[in-house]
Amino acid sequence: MNILLLGKNGQVGWELQRSLAPLGNVTALDRHAANGLCGDLSNLQALLETIRKLKPDVIVNAAAHTAVDKAESEPELARTINALAPELLAQEAQRAGSWLIHYSTDYVFDGSGEKPWQETDTTGPLGVYGATKLEGEQFIQQSGCRHLIFRTSWVYGARGNNFAKTMLRLAKERDSLNVINDQIGAPTGAELLADVTAHAIRKALQQPDVSGLYHLVAQGETSWHGYAGFVLEFAEQAGITLKVAASEINPVPTSAFPTPAKRPHNSRLDTSKLENTFDLIMPAWQSGVTRMLNEVLA
Repeated sequence: MNILLLGKNGQVGWELQRSLAPLGNVTALDRHAANGLCGDLSNLQALLETIRKLKPDVIVNAAAHTAVDKAESEPELARTINALAPELLAQEAQRAGSWLIHYSTDYVFDGSGEKPWQETDTTGPLGVYGATKLEGEQFIQQSGCRHLIFRTSWVYGARGNNFAKTMLRLAKERDSLNVINDQIGAPTGAELLADVTAHAIRKALQQPDVSGLYHLVAQGETSWHGYAGFVLEFAEQAGITLKVAASEINPVPTSAFPTPAKRPHNSRLDTSKLENTFDLIMPAWQSGVTRMLNEVLA
């Protein structure tokens, strides 16, 4: 089986290189052209030529325009990468009878209420990022191709920058820390996303009727303030010297940090459909963060 992976150097893409390897021959691309192949989602013509050259059985799109604030000032680029490129991937998958695996976001919702969002809930993005990701979902669904769309949120990886690493650095440098306490979600590891993806692809190849949209996050919920507290408490117990203790983090509202793009207050996602369809039990968010911290602090 030939698998095309786009976005190989992102947090999820990096983990997918590992998790997809046992399934077949993986061609992993980033936005830089190599060997006459192009994984740049802003270059639609070159992307099309690459897909037709490789003839993949499965396309896994882990690339996206994820700079939420920047998207407000470059909506056309965000739409090309988040909507038009997935449309092209879907059309090619439909033409060739391939599978398309794609990642989306809780930003397709308006972030209201306190209930975890279900796949069937009404969408209402607050900004360009969410709107373009939603359009990408719709293009894939309309294409008729066999697909798995995984909506996720609060993604982190041990590789590269992440919220936990930032909190650890700031707690060593600063005398006080202000962290938002009115946005609620579940920190979800790139490793978990990659492993569930590989598991789902195996089932999808045998049972095409699982094609569809799924919510994929770790279990439980917390605020960014609670997440930061968990991280610093872990560091304290590991004997790391911090200037700000976990108990001293100041909780502040979203309004304390004005940004060009609005953030959803409710990023909770209901994973019942995913768990029932693929016979999975999603782990608590704390278990993945603990594993990541053990790696980061080793």
